[in-house]
Amino acid sequence: MVHMMRRMCAVLILTAALVGCGGGSAEFAIPGDAQKTASGISWKLIKAGTGTDRPHAKSLVLVHYTGWTMDGEKFDSSVDRGEPVEYPLNGFIPGWVEGMQLMVKGEKRRFWIPAKLAYEGFPEKPRGMLVFDVELLDFK
Repeated sequence: MVHMMRRMCAVLILTAALVGCGGGSAEFAIPGDAQKTASGISWKLIKAGTGTDRPHAKSLVLVHYTGWTMDGEKFDSSVDRGEPVEYPLNGFIPGWVEGMQLMVKGEKRRFWIPAKLAYEGFPEKPRGMLVFDVELLDFK
């Protein structure tokens, strides 16, 4: 009986490791056709924007966003609050600074941001890779 329980525990541990260490939502898994930057940010276009101008790190951006952990826990959303956020781009996490410089006005993307470009080193913030839907409403 003990031997069988040990074997079942080993199978469960192996299964958890294969599906991402015991968590992860299929909705938030990085799709195979996602684009990827050299730093490790993955992204998918949700809605095309207009124009060719892109914000730079010192731009003041107006955005709507929602952020989740990889297991699907929503931790922040300007959409839920019903009010976009206006902030200097370089005041956001490094993954946003890099990712939003790829966007044009009106564009919406889903970003998968590795911990090193998110809140790594901030214990009160969400940990690990994070998922953000970001819509760039305007910038100046």
